[in-house]
Amino acid sequence: MKIADVYWQNRVEVSLDQMSQYLKDAAVDGEDRRFYEHKGVDLTGIIRAAIGNVTSGGVTSGASTLTMQLIKNIYVQRAEALPSEEARSAAYAEATASSTERKLKEIKLAIGLEKRFNKEQILEAYLNISGFGGNTYGVEAAANRYFGVSAQDVTISQAASLLAIVQYPVLRNLAQPENYPANQIRRDDILRSMRDAGHITEAEYQEAVSIPVDENFVNLKDPSSGCIAAQKYSRHFCDYVVKNVTNFEALGSTVDERITNWNIGGYKLYTTLDNSLQKFAQKEVWNVPKSSPILNIGAAFDSVEVGTGRVLTMTQNKIFNDTLEGGGAEASAVNFSTDRDYGGSSGFQTGSTYKIMGLLAWLNSGRGLNEVVDASEFKKDQSHYLDTCTDGGGPWGGIWEFKNDAQAPKIVTVLEAVRASINSAFASIGEQLDQCEIRKMAESLGIHRADGALLQTNPSAILGTNEIAPLTMATAWAGIANNGKFCESIILDHAVGPNGEELPGQPVTCRQTIDPEVAQGAIYAMKAVMSGGTGSAGNPGDGVPIFGKTGTTDSSSQTWIVTSTSRVASVAWVGNVIGTYPMRSFPNGALYRHQIMSAVMRMANQNYSGAIDWPAPPSRLLQGSGLEMPSVEGLSVEEATTLLVGLGLQVKLGGFEPSDSVSEGDVTGTDPGEGELIAGGMVVKLFRSSGPDVTIPDVVGMTEAEARDALSGTGVSVSVKCSAAEDPADPDIGFVISQAGKKSVTLTILQESCP
Repeated sequence: MKIADVYWQNRVEVSLDQMSQYLKDAAVDGEDRRFYEHKGVDLTGIIRAAIGNVTSGGVTSGASTLTMQLIKNIYVQRAEALPSEEARSAAYAEATASSTERKLKEIKLAIGLEKRFNKEQILEAYLNISGFGGNTYGVEAAANRYFGVSAQDVTISQAASLLAIVQYPVLRNLAQPENYPANQIRRDDILRSMRDAGHITEAEYQEAVSIPVDENFVNLKDPSSGCIAAQKYSRHFCDYVVKNVTNFEALGSTVDERITNWNIGGYKLYTTLDNSLQKFAQKEVWNVPKSSPILNIGAAFDSVEVGTGRVLTMTQNKIFNDTLEGGGAEASAVNFSTDRDYGGSSGFQTGSTYKIMGLLAWLNSGRGLNEVVDASEFKKDQSHYLDTCTDGGGPWGGIWEFKNDAQAPKIVTVLEAVRASINSAFASIGEQLDQCEIRKMAESLGIHRADGALLQTNPSAILGTNEIAPLTMATAWAGIANNGKFCESIILDHAVGPNGEELPGQPVTCRQTIDPEVAQGAIYAMKAVMSGGTGSAGNPGDGVPIFGKTGTTDSSSQTWIVTSTSRVASVAWVGNVIGTYPMRSFPNGALYRHQIMSAVMRMANQNYSGAIDWPAPPSRLLQGSGLEMPSVEGLSVEEATTLLVGLGLQVKLGGFEPSDSVSEGDVTGTDPGEGELIAGGMVVKLFRSSGPDVTIPDVVGMTEAEARDALSGTGVSVSVKCSAAEDPADPDIGFVISQAGKKSVTLTILQESCP
């Protein structure tokens, strides 16, 4: 299925007899009234311009004939066709310089051109090459763009309005309403010249100038070529292909050669896009509103083939529009799926999806999924985090505060931390790793910031603070699904050259970047995410083995889910293009990602059948290098601390609890408890004995002697406190009126008076 016809310029060349006479007259009367009299150079105009230039002290007036303007436009076109930006800029500056040297060169070449071609040929070339704003060149494309008609059918006022653009295309083009007044002023000047030359009558002139240049006059049409004219389900992908032209070796061996050949044209590019899956995915993504009065909402869904890196889908909620006038809030030329260099987006914070980079680093260091970590702390001293990267933004210091999305146990296994996406647990995981190793693990899967900067290695990065493009995340998950063998994303399967020759596409480039068993350990954990974990709502539920990870940033401004089978990896992002409006406060805002993922992956599993399960990770990645928590019951705090610190653990004092068997002040237990598999460096809390749990009898109403007798078997110490009676006749005098304490009981006895 053809996606689009893409040309360097929006131009359709037509012969002079296919142009309205009004266009020819407007060009001659408005730009060069002595066109049919001179031989390329208007000496009268040059003398007038020279006088004006001397008076102004510079070259401000040109007296350029149509032939001279044609020469200038030819040089401008040549400049814009040059392969490098530097060469284009230099050549364009030379072609448009306000200098005597350039003017003399144009004069010389114009005279030569008039000797080789007749006036009709020159006028035809001029009207076909002139720029009419943006990417629109030539009167045929311009007439269609601004009025929806052919060059042969324009009216008098339309013809004059088109020729009004050529002197200052940026300021007078009709794509932007703010240009209408300037266009109308110049249009009316041209109409006056057409009347004065006898090419239109007074009545025709009056009728034409009475028509205002406004939204009723202009009938703006989308270009007939380019990605904006592509089939509607694939326009952003089309733009991504165009922006990748310099990477296609089929177009040439060097970047300059590729650009030159692309501009010359004649190539057919056959892409990796799965049209049926793309159409289905795009329809699903369009369920997300294209605009909203309360936030700038964006959404993207991308899929990559596991084992090849072929991009299968690329969709977003906005309509593609790269015209000068744009398309309003529902349209955008920015591609949310890609890096800034290939679509203008700077990416989005990934939230908890990035935790998997920490998990991979954890497993790669020999740790295990069943090791337990502390999830009870919500403040961390960042100076405690190791970071051997010198370019990640460190060194780090200060207190980092965070919170969990839901209530979680104080001690959890790493497997549970992944399944439930527990921030506090991953803060502890990061504390036991080198932040630089987390970044290296991400980079090994092709993960990079969308703005081109290096991935930051701040302690909070493990929770997903780097801004990354969705396509990058899908490609990384495809690498994990490929048992740690990462394949660069590609979009060109093959090409056909101008002469029909078959040309190669982008090569499949894969390399083993992660230990396969480490990848399988991460997959094992992420399968739990999709089955009873935070990603279960995004599971297509068709029985195909799948793993994934969700991500939600602070205040839910960005929401993600990234999944993969053994055949296809996909990503769904829904969030704020700009701003931090909470998606959980937007209708269905936190659910769109799951609904899109579930539906599209169900179809992907039909299109790419034969998905298989992955091997279970080896026991070493389940148990890791953790140790079994020893028993320290009955030891003194000092003895227990010495033992645990010697095992590489940290110690904190917990509270007291009664014990019949442990002496007061000694250790009764720990958290994590005896026998649990714990990670090295973990904080262990010691609980101390408060002595036996003694039941203290109620002695209120007894005499002091009776009370002491009742308490004598409990082992508590007894003290007495006097309370003076207000009434000497009070019947409670001599009796206990209150008691306080457990280990040491104070009795208050009412007396007539107290010493």
